Amino acid sequence: MSAADHTAPAAMSAVEAAAAIRDGAMTSEALVHACLERIAKREPDIHAWEHLDPASVIRQAMQRDTEDPRGPLHGVPVGIKDLIDTADQPTGYGSPIYEGHRPSRDATCVERLRDAGAVIIGKTVTTEFALFHPGPTRNPFDVTRTPGGSSSGSAAAVADGMVPLALGTQTAASVVRPASFCGVFGLKPTFGSVPTDGVKAISPSLDTVGVFTRDTDDLRLALEVMSGATLAAVRPPRIAFVKTPQWDQADPTTRAALEGVASELSLPDADLPPEFVALADSQRTIMLAEAARHLAAEHREHADALSDQLRDLLVAGGRIGDAELGRAQEHARRCRERVPDVFAEHDVLLAPSAVGEAPRGIDATGDPLFGRIWTLLGTPCVAVPGLYGPGGMPLGVQVIAAPGADATAIAAARWLADRL
Repeated sequence: MSAADHTAPAAMSAVEAAAAIRDGAMTSEALVHACLERIAKREPDIHAWEHLDPASVIRQAMQRDTEDPRGPLHGVPVGIKDLIDTADQPTGYGSPIYEGHRPSRDATCVERLRDAGAVIIGKTVTTEFALFHPGPTRNPFDVTRTPGGSSSGSAAAVADGMVPLALGTQTAASVVRPASFCGVFGLKPTFGSVPTDGVKAISPSLDTVGVFTRDTDDLRLALEVMSGATLAAVRPPRIAFVKTPQWDQADPTTRAALEGVASELSLPDADLPPEFVALADSQRTIMLAEAARHLAAEHREHADALSDQLRDLLVAGGRIGDAELGRAQEHARRCRERVPDVFAEHDVLLAPSAVGEAPRGIDATGDPLFGRIWTLLGTPCVAVPGLYGPGGMPLGVQVIAAPGADATAIAAARWLADRL
């Protein structure tokens, strides 16, 4: 396992780094240099970055050091998933079709980060159009294993101490799964809380901008900056353990680990309504159908530049008719109406975030099964590190709160992390 030197500036949390820069204890330039040195040392093994321009980033940092603080992330370097538009850096969406593509403006989430003073250090590797065909990124804990996807580079970069904070996106499990595999916090906020304009649309009913950090305070700060809303303080959350309809598909070690945590923390069991049993299937139907529609031009005009895996997926999505899609959407609507019942007696649910440890090999990114239903329901979810599997790899869990209760989910993640 490789780990960052946690005494180094690059291993500071975003909140700590911003405070040090604000107080004059450290410059943004020094922090950026430390991150770039870590990247130079580790990138040949990890392959987390799609685009880096060190000279430009250092100029950004030097400019921040001449300014009064713009906001709460002033001078802090942030990595941006290469699915998210940046006007000053190429955005390729993980596809050779868009190699060298330079958007005309930043995505709103990036614009808000800059307004808060962040330094955009580079673009992190995404799978092809944030779906299932992987890029070259490897897991920092074991480079023979996947970091997960689709936000592969962002999760790996934060886990390896290359950057304190990085953006990802989730359409099925593309934040919680790589966060779990790489042993960091990963927040998929309430659907719609962070604008997605300037993010390549895959499935607009599901697409959500998320964030990776090594500290829960950073999750809160990043979400406040990107959503434009202040998160209210919350009382200690009531947490229950839910196995989900997919429980039997988790590895035995995952099941045993979560049952052990629930027992040790005396968490009550929670049940989900019977209508939730087929939610993962409905999520997949909606995702494939919408992906086929939103990537239709790429499929039609550049089919030879797509992976076989993506072509097959888009063909399958194109076969989903309006009636089948409508049934899945109606199923989702009915289940969303039941969400208040799920959280009537509990503020937060503890559930698996992945089937098990990160699989060996980098030719696939792992099964998104345990993220599908929560993404479809629009709930905030936080992957929480702290457990390890039989191979010594991080073994993820996630906490889920009701839509709009992102502060509660983050508070629960902090409480749980302190006890794992």
